[in-house]
Amino acid sequence: MSKQPILTGISSVAIHTSGHNNAEFAHITPIFATSTFTFDTAESGMERYSGPDKTRIYSRWGNPTFTAAEETIAALESFGIFNADGSPLKLKALLHASGQSAMTTMFMSNLQSGDTILSHFALYGGTNELFKSVLPQSGIKATIIDMRDLNMVEDALKKDSSIKLIHVETPANPTLQCIDLAGISELAKKYNCIFTVDNTFATPYLQQPFKYGADFVFHSTTKFLNGHGTAIGGVLLGKDLEKMNTTVWKWHTLMGGNSNPFDAFLLGQGMKTLEIRMDKHCSNAMEVANFLNAHTAIEKVNYNGLSTHPDYAIAQKQMRHPGALMSFELKAGLVGGKKFIDKLQMCVRAVSLGTVDTLISHPASMTHSSLTPEERLKYGITDGLIRMSVGIENIADILNDLNQALSV
Repeated sequence: MSKQPILTGISSVAIHTSGHNNAEFAHITPIFATSTFTFDTAESGMERYSGPDKTRIYSRWGNPTFTAAEETIAALESFGIFNADGSPLKLKALLHASGQSAMTTMFMSNLQSGDTILSHFALYGGTNELFKSVLPQSGIKATIIDMRDLNMVEDALKKDSSIKLIHVETPANPTLQCIDLAGISELAKKYNCIFTVDNTFATPYLQQPFKYGADFVFHSTTKFLNGHGTAIGGVLLGKDLEKMNTTVWKWHTLMGGNSNPFDAFLLGQGMKTLEIRMDKHCSNAMEVANFLNAHTAIEKVNYNGLSTHPDYAIAQKQMRHPGALMSFELKAGLVGGKKFIDKLQMCVRAVSLGTVDTLISHPASMTHSSLTPEERLKYGITDGLIRMSVGIENIADILNDLNQALSV
């Protein structure tokens, strides 16, 4: 057996962390399309049930195709991060059926009735709805503030001892607000709170929340990690390995939020090109942002790669690159926005993000339609706001399509 190679680049980690160590010697991790696994003897079955490895018992509990994807994501999120004693950070990842499922496991396995989540506005619409409509039924409430103001965060923690978990999404959807991960982590430790991060927009390539002290990180793997819009999925990662393998795993399996082998296989393939895709996404996005920012039809561009964005400095501090997402408002408002969307010829009219093609959506009527008009305005989501996930097409073609759609 060959030794585990020492990998110094994130693309190498994405490609070589897992997949070659299967009994069939397959070059690519096979799709283990099986609901259950057999035992040679009663004794071997008992050993598997009592042992730490539950990946070869029943696929709701685990599956070798899941494991390959989980090991890769854990390696990406921990890449280059070391503990205080100099040892490499070890993470446990649990693959889920969706990002919402991963997030629900994260909250339910860490909170109980009477606890409060402290979070910020301009979150993904599904997160907002979970806070407003679902978690309160379990006695868990959420306090929403502007977490870019660390003084406001500390005031909230001082006043409310029921706050047990601080959750951030950075960059946030769809205004691209950025939260200071190091600053929030320091306050979480000071007030003995769990610190959780939605890292979907950034991916481990652009931002690593565990580097700044996060306890748990989750992704909608549907987005950039998969990269091709072929499968729904989510992943939850934690650095408390004991808790991840016991309490968190138990919540995950009993709520039935497991992935499936085919989607896990597609995710594993998608992650192999994460670095090269993200580099192209990001370079295209910077050019698109500059183009829109200079266009006479555009009122405002929300992109944290522009020095005019209020969170530009935070993005520069904790992200490798500002990313591929932006939002913008037309001077003609909602009417102009609808005309713009209808005139697009190449860019795709669709919700979601992170696919290789450029996707454009209208948050007020789509992803954030569950919010009241007053809430949307408070969070900076105007009726004329357009969200754009910049793809990896030829940049000239993206700009030409935007230019013709913006023309009167």
